[in-house]
Amino acid sequence: MQSQCAAPNCPSGKSEVQPLFRFPRDPERSKKWVEKCQRQDLIDKPAEQLYRYYRLCGKHFETSLIDTECESTVLKDDAIPTIFDVPNKPQSGQMKRGKEPIKDSEVESKGRKKVKKSQAETAKEDVQTVSEQDEYKEYLKSLFEVLLLLGEQSIPPPGPAHNKEEGLGSSNFQTLLEYRMNCGDEVLKKRYDVNKECCSSEELNQLIEVCEKYIRSKLVEEVKQNSFFSLLTDDLVKISGGWFLPVFLRYVDQSNCQQERFVGFLSFEGHGDALAERLLSEMTDRWGLNMEQCRGQAHSCSATHFSQIKAFASKLMEKYPRAVLTLRATQTLNVSLANSMSLSGVQLVMSTLKKIESFFSQSSLLQQELEHAISIFYPDKEEKANELKEICRTGWTRRDDAFDMAVEILEALLLCVDSVHDNEDMRWDDQVTHDALEISKALADFEFIMALIVLKNVTTLTRAFGKNVQGNATDAHFAAASLKAVLHSLKEVSDNIDVYHEFWSDEAVNLATAMEVPVKVPRSFLRKHQAESGVVRLESYYKEHLSVPVVNHIFREMNEIFSEDHLKTLRCLSLVPAVIEQHKSTEPEEENVQMFNSDIPNSGTLSAELHCWWVKWSKKGKGETLPSSLHETLQLADVKFFPNMLAVLRLIGVLPTLALQDSCDVAYRRFRVYMENTPDTFKSKSLALLNMNYDVGFDLDSLVEIYMKTYPDREEEP
Repeated sequence: MQSQCAAPNCPSGKSEVQPLFRFPRDPERSKKWVEKCQRQDLIDKPAEQLYRYYRLCGKHFETSLIDTECESTVLKDDAIPTIFDVPNKPQSGQMKRGKEPIKDSEVESKGRKKVKKSQAETAKEDVQTVSEQDEYKEYLKSLFEVLLLLGEQSIPPPGPAHNKEEGLGSSNFQTLLEYRMNCGDEVLKKRYDVNKECCSSEELNQLIEVCEKYIRSKLVEEVKQNSFFSLLTDDLVKISGGWFLPVFLRYVDQSNCQQERFVGFLSFEGHGDALAERLLSEMTDRWGLNMEQCRGQAHSCSATHFSQIKAFASKLMEKYPRAVLTLRATQTLNVSLANSMSLSGVQLVMSTLKKIESFFSQSSLLQQELEHAISIFYPDKEEKANELKEICRTGWTRRDDAFDMAVEILEALLLCVDSVHDNEDMRWDDQVTHDALEISKALADFEFIMALIVLKNVTTLTRAFGKNVQGNATDAHFAAASLKAVLHSLKEVSDNIDVYHEFWSDEAVNLATAMEVPVKVPRSFLRKHQAESGVVRLESYYKEHLSVPVVNHIFREMNEIFSEDHLKTLRCLSLVPAVIEQHKSTEPEEENVQMFNSDIPNSGTLSAELHCWWVKWSKKGKGETLPSSLHETLQLADVKFFPNMLAVLRLIGVLPTLALQDSCDVAYRRFRVYMENTPDTFKSKSLALLNMNYDVGFDLDSLVEIYMKTYPDREEEP
């Protein structure tokens, strides 16, 4: 047991306190430990099981083998226990029974040995005297270990053969429990012998809930220890028939590394202020987040739920004004702007681009088919064709220039999917040909072509800005200064929309003609408005229902997302040494840094410290390479001598707009993998949290303690 020494009759933990050491994982050394402590009942147990569940205390080791200079008492790597209360040599009148001496009183006059309980039997009795509570704890630990293993591997505990009528009889969870019993888990065996099952469906759900509670408490505690954070949400997902909002937190940890963690799902049932209030209440009251420490927020959402997410963001800003609304780094600016539009044509474009990405990613043969189609449309421009093919091998539908790229290969795309749908050589299955037909219908719709052309031309104005703001520190700092020019361009287009729309309309008509697509108003609009007016003019329809709303939406969103506080934070990237060196003649503006006055250690010394920081990095030594990113700057050894600068750099680090280092950006990737690869029937908000945070560091004793406090009645059950 983890709480006592495995040596027979050892009083450690009862009458005296000794450090406990795990059995070694190495099978050979583990076997030697078992032999030395003479626990015959442990000989057949695997080294891994001994490592997890059994300990020897310090009194069985020579003092020279115990290192007490470390923060915690540890054994040397090759330590073997040698000190036990068992005589090493038989005295006079004794006989040897294996390695165990036999006393005179154990030998009868007729030469027959008196029966005595072996060490193994004594040890077995010791194990049997363990209290029922300890046994129950060990039972729970076994359950949690199996659950954590399944969660880490994203294997659903119910399993593919599970159904409610059978309970857990054929589940993945039950199968692994049976495997443990076969490997010698006596506690599980005993439970099974009594109940004819190791764990019920109800108990499994309780275990999962406890894991969720434990993980979130650890994550929230880590965020609290590092002070400030930003709140991020992703597009709503459907789990078990309900809509849920995925929530992430970004912060800078104790080692000054930016981190992003998935902290769970919030039920998204309701509307308006009531929904926003409930979401905030759940995060503060149930999760324990201190929203006063929130310094930023970013939301990725589709048009379907855009208004509700906007209401939530506004309520958050109203209650916590320091939670600045920003762009989220996991989505490019132009794609984010388009996703948030509810216009039918725009949503047709966005949904079709997702289908295209999914369609061509399922087979390299489909990708080859597309590349062949590109070659057909660019016969005399091999270099251009190769460039397009190379881009098509990436996730181009999520790039800032996705709409430009789509226009470039639109004809080739239509040719490709039509060819796949025709399936003349019978290469594709029914599902592939069906998907190809769906994409073909969308591409051959004039509403799609017109919306794509409008998006391409309008987002051209924001493309460079979006690429810079999510680029390196120098680019992001430059982007903060270029926003006015972008807004001016959008305003100019808005003021002269008649002229611009005419150009866009001509471009769309020419492309549609080349693709042999009929130029017309959407049938859905005609059906709804036919009775109201006679003839609907094509040009006026697309201007009023597409061009004008798109320009206005992008102008409004750019103003809202890139507020003055957001821009000031981006301008603070002038503290990065490479940016200072590039603008060495200009000292960083103190006005931008002053927005953090209430969050830094000593605002009174800010001005002097800022000047010293600038002087230090504005004079580059010969051959010296200066840190060029926020991450590199935070890792500087000298930064600790500038406490105000360190505090400001850490606050910049929580800004959701800035891209994370690859090593820190795993939460979102795990989230996408789980949502894309887990069948809908097995998706679980609790298991998702476990799967995406399997590296959080689980303590089985803590999990057991939480479970026993949450479900005290369970312990009384057999």
